[in-house]
Amino acid sequence: MFNADVVFIHPPSLYDFRKKAVLHGPISDVIPSGPIFEMYPIGFLSLCGHLEAAGFSTRIINVANKMLNSMEYDPEEEIRRLKPKAFGIDLHWLPHVQGSLAIGEIIKRHHPGVPIIYGGYSATYFHEELIRYPFVDYVVRGDSAEWPLVMLIKALTEKGGFDRIPNLTYKDREGRVVSSEISNVPGDNDYVLTAFDRAIEQTFRFWDLKGSLPFQAWMRYPVTAVFPYKGCQYNCKTCGGSRFASKNVLHRTALGTKSPQKLASELKTIQKYINAPSMIIGDILQNGRPYADQLLDEIRKIHFKNELAFEFFAPPSDESIARIQQSVPKYNVEISPESHDENVRRAFGRPFTNQQLEKAIESCLRHGCRRIDLFFMIGLPQQTFSSVMRTIDYCETLLDRYGERKNLHPFIAPLAPFVDPGSEVWENPEKHGYRLFARTLEEHRRLMESAWSWKYFLNYETRWMTRDEIVSATYEAGLRLNALKRKHGLISRKTADRVEARARTAVRYMNLIDEAVQNGDDGRPDWDAIAAEIRELNVGALCDKNELNWPVGLLKFNIPGILKMLLRRGFRKRIHPGRGAI
Repeated sequence: MFNADVVFIHPPSLYDFRKKAVLHGPISDVIPSGPIFEMYPIGFLSLCGHLEAAGFSTRIINVANKMLNSMEYDPEEEIRRLKPKAFGIDLHWLPHVQGSLAIGEIIKRHHPGVPIIYGGYSATYFHEELIRYPFVDYVVRGDSAEWPLVMLIKALTEKGGFDRIPNLTYKDREGRVVSSEISNVPGDNDYVLTAFDRAIEQTFRFWDLKGSLPFQAWMRYPVTAVFPYKGCQYNCKTCGGSRFASKNVLHRTALGTKSPQKLASELKTIQKYINAPSMIIGDILQNGRPYADQLLDEIRKIHFKNELAFEFFAPPSDESIARIQQSVPKYNVEISPESHDENVRRAFGRPFTNQQLEKAIESCLRHGCRRIDLFFMIGLPQQTFSSVMRTIDYCETLLDRYGERKNLHPFIAPLAPFVDPGSEVWENPEKHGYRLFARTLEEHRRLMESAWSWKYFLNYETRWMTRDEIVSATYEAGLRLNALKRKHGLISRKTADRVEARARTAVRYMNLIDEAVQNGDDGRPDWDAIAAEIRELNVGALCDKNELNWPVGLLKFNIPGILKMLLRRGFRKRIHPGRGAI
């Protein structure tokens, strides 16, 4: 069996999700992955690229996805059989806290002498608490872990010291915690080796399709993404990637920018092997109009034929949309107004008006945009239950006015399950009208382990809405928006009926769980017997997952191109038993 030098493990959000009947609810209905958050961070690809360039072989194992795909799959047995020089585990977003720590414990039990390295935004924020767990050996901090990780792996294999490695937290020989400064914060991100062809190659190198897939439904919908920036110019109050959090947690005081040429090159590589939608994550206008125009010029040069989606943090101008139309034949747009109420939107950190939003929608329609997705949120500052319902009324107004072509798609979802650590609300909850129920890593781990439903996962409530009201508003708004989308022909009657049935059944189970909690019934009503039904309710209670998908053709992959790439790289030699590290 081929042994990689460094194995990256992506954990499920809750390790025992296949055994425990937990109503995760609609916490992931408007993202590609499910409530187990089985999508691994794209940073894994860059970390692998840099390690392989330095002479180390790597492997990604999406344990979360493999667990989702098979009740018989035994992650502990697979981990036991691995023989790497080091393990890497992501603790990027906080919902992974329970699964991430559980995987670390399992690895250390079977490989007590192999270093375990954590990384990600949440790992960075909680590094001093995280390093004190006995199974955690190192934490690589910040949003640019590539070079520090290469330096760490070299030090481990060459038995060198760690004093010159930036962004690192570790325990010395006496067990004392040592932390170096987060000084590796590059402003030029062209060094990042996000090689999508390497991910394809790894799949075949280890004959492990499910282990290397980004998320469960990826083979049906192989969406990809490119990232123009590290950091953000916007300051959404609950976001761990906001300007406030980037500065205070990640020590990033300015955007780290990838050149337009590099981004276009990544899109060209994607198009070479995959015939499916891609998305540019992050508003291309954040770095100014000249940068956006140059990027669009570079994309135009590569003749990008796949669907391409643009994310905007504020409504783009008519001129910007016209430039996109000139450069991308099939483009889509995402905007997150968060609320219909401009005061709520401003309090959250999105200072634009409904008039600006509506002008942007009109521009998109006028300039051939294939689809416009609008995302609204529940659990915001100054937002009440009735305000959420008025957001649905606003969606109806927008659909009445702009919905004739059936390419305007509104969505609504709760801010769940956690307010992000490092965000403004996290650091000053009372100032923004929030109450937090957990502050430490361990408290969040216990929330995930002990909760029976997503209401009890929530680590917050607001001055304007309790946990109960947030949950009630979520299902009521979801039901109303589902009916609106059926009325306007955005979804079929069959889809609408299925979503409604799931939502109403979920509400019934929520009430049963609440009764059990109030009665102190630790046994709960035979949850094991209904575990499969509850799992079905954990996806699609607000909208059907397919509603999120941009168009994708029948032939999703360029198989000849993939085979040619594998042969060109000496694929046959790479998988020969006993070859050792590449």
